[in-house]
Amino acid sequence: MGIRPVEGALARIEELRELIRHHNELYHTLDSPQIPNADFDTMVVELRDLEAANPDLAVHGSPTSDVGGRTLNTFDEVTHTLPMRSLDNAFDLDELRAWAERVTKRLGEVPPAWVCELKFDGLAVSLRYEDGLMVQAATRGDGRNGEDVTANVATIAEIPSALAAGAPPVLEVRGEVYMSKSTFTELNRVREEADEKPFANPRNTAAGSLRQKDPAVTATRDLSFWAYQVGEVVGDGGGTEPTTHHETLRWLGDLGLPVNDRAIRLTDFDDVVTHVLAVEASRHDLDYEIDGVVVKVDDLAIQEELGSTARAPRWAIAYKLPPEERTTRLLEIEVSIGPGGQATPFARLEPVFVGGSTVAAATLHNADQVGIKDVRPGDTVIVRKAGDVIPEVLGPVLSERPEDSVPWEFPTSCPVCGSRLVRPEGEAATFCTDFSCPRQVRGRIEHFASRGAMDIDGFGEARVDLFVTEGLMADVGDIYSLDFDRIAEFDGFGETSVQNLRDAITRSRQRPLGRLLFALRLPHVGTTVADQLAQAFGSVGRLEDACVEEIEAVEGLGPVIASSVHDWMHSKPNAGLLERLRAAGIDPEASVSKTEDAPQVLEGMAVVVTGTLDEMGRDEAKEAITSRGGRSPGSVSAKTTALVVGAGGGSKLARAKQLGVPVLDEAAFARLLETGKLPGQ
Repeated sequence: MGIRPVEGALARIEELRELIRHHNELYHTLDSPQIPNADFDTMVVELRDLEAANPDLAVHGSPTSDVGGRTLNTFDEVTHTLPMRSLDNAFDLDELRAWAERVTKRLGEVPPAWVCELKFDGLAVSLRYEDGLMVQAATRGDGRNGEDVTANVATIAEIPSALAAGAPPVLEVRGEVYMSKSTFTELNRVREEADEKPFANPRNTAAGSLRQKDPAVTATRDLSFWAYQVGEVVGDGGGTEPTTHHETLRWLGDLGLPVNDRAIRLTDFDDVVTHVLAVEASRHDLDYEIDGVVVKVDDLAIQEELGSTARAPRWAIAYKLPPEERTTRLLEIEVSIGPGGQATPFARLEPVFVGGSTVAAATLHNADQVGIKDVRPGDTVIVRKAGDVIPEVLGPVLSERPEDSVPWEFPTSCPVCGSRLVRPEGEAATFCTDFSCPRQVRGRIEHFASRGAMDIDGFGEARVDLFVTEGLMADVGDIYSLDFDRIAEFDGFGETSVQNLRDAITRSRQRPLGRLLFALRLPHVGTTVADQLAQAFGSVGRLEDACVEEIEAVEGLGPVIASSVHDWMHSKPNAGLLERLRAAGIDPEASVSKTEDAPQVLEGMAVVVTGTLDEMGRDEAKEAITSRGGRSPGSVSAKTTALVVGAGGGSKLARAKQLGVPVLDEAAFARLLETGKLPGQ
């Protein structure tokens, strides 16, 4: 007699099987998933637990034993000579360690060596080479049958059509087709300029691009590929065959296939855990999406001994990084008013743990984005939070939308002061038209006093709200004429706290010009542009006197920034504010003359710095450039002389390679600072 099923188990098992099959097809077959991977994984884990607890309810063909999804009729079907199995998952370190203990126990308590590889978020494919020439490429499909995408894969520049000498007569290579983050960003920029709907994420875009009917379309998508496994091998290439997985990766690279350089061999599993945590901490430094770390037994003979289940090998596991996308309920769409009057819609959410923290609100950017995404109160929505990035609502799960749902409409009046909301022609943002709107006033003061601006301790949100409410402040100029006797009467302000506030304000008078320009919230002016303006003009007065053409002549500034800075400087309220600041003694000047001690070897050059340098901080590096007569913009362009790259170069490095801008390591940078010459000159 079998175990009696727990109450309601059968109904829930059947519901989960139907849901998993539905979402499996959306993800693997149609490339249009409705829910994040983490939510899908949660359903699979729940179904496996229920089936394990109720073996009498287990059935042949349950989706817990499936790999991938069915193929479409769009492409010819390919039967894999060796099945392309999936991997079992570990969702925390305890599960990862438990898997390693099971492996070691099977081997008689002799711990093996391990290889850790990044788990790329793309589309698994198989490449078949015969006599060194690629003759076929296929998707994984359901693990047994995939789709013939040979013509499309042939457009991927990184995949060689012919292998280097030493390849066996038949070699099947397995790997991942993906789209880099920088390529994805550029692709969406072009689509938005053409008023086309942006793509959702790199993984779906890569999968959809690979399965285009016309290979010419695939060729325009700049796809990439990593090789990470060998399938069928017939014969040998006349050399020594690899005996470990780590050697196999090196061998594939020698044959001309792209192999990721972050694979690492470790002998102590504690080091594996340390490595996994390091990958988790640095995942956003990569120019491609990953969702985990794959841990494999290194020795190929031991892999053979361990074997596989019907679904996955016993010698490998995928450690899934904490999810950065989850679904939750959108309770309401509200509008916040920023320091510059910008009205930004945001979503109030049922709290959900995502990206390492609990999220209860997420940005919706602007009215156009709300319309494009068509998210509505009451929807189940996908929320994304990546590292320190502000949480964002990606879109709704349409299959769960309430029947009485209606589109959300952007309000016509400010939710704070009731003034009219206006959207200027040609802009995506909507603005509150009342410069004295309390939320704008508070926001401008908070920004002015923030650490990256004038760095005035004691001007947190609560205190700014108090000072504005009590009539002590109406704009940032009032910071320097505060009534400290009145402040001393407020609860929580003793003699020491009042003196600390007074001292912090006094110290802020010595901030450099760039910090002041950033603090004033000039349109489109971040810290980098503020420093460039300070270096170019030397004082607020000279910037006020400059015409649009003179501002635009500053390296890295275009007509939009130049016009907005010029207009801000000449608006009546802002001109009055600048006069009040001067009267309060806030009028710093920046030297525009060249540093006498440093040779001016970089005159006319624009050198961008990205990543973390070993020998100097980024600010120090920028100072070294400007003191030698050069400029150090914040972004790479066709006018950039060179890009200096430290650890975690990211998208700037990809942009430099795209534009053919010379890329320098620290040694070459030191030579450039000394001689003004690039490598090869």
